[in-house]
Amino acid sequence: MAIRYHITLRNPDTARGDDPAFAFRSHGAKALAEELQDALRGDTLFQRWRGAQEDPDDVDPALGAKDPAATVEGSQHDLHIDLIAVTNIPGGVLRHRLRLLAGNGWELRDVSAA
Repeated sequence: MAIRYHITLRNPDTARGDDPAFAFRSHGAKALAEELQDALRGDTLFQRWRGAQEDPDDVDPALGAKDPAATVEGSQHDLHIDLIAVTNIPGGVLRHRLRLLAGNGWELRDVSAA
């Protein structure tokens, strides 16, 4: 079952992960939404992160979950950006991807059935 996640980037310019190799590169609501959507639909971000770990074989393969049907919409509101992600990826995996992309610069505002 798909879940709808409401995510806020309070300061989009600083919503970047600790490692630039995995962090958001885009600017603007639409581009950030597309980047998150790509991270949910495929496993490219996960595979790059996994490959950078000391023991890649020790990484939980469940973190590599992907949802080819995931969608993310972004909207700009004054200084912050709201993202709405609809996916069947587990919440823990979504949070892991968001930490890679946005570091601590995101806030999960609401979760509901899609």
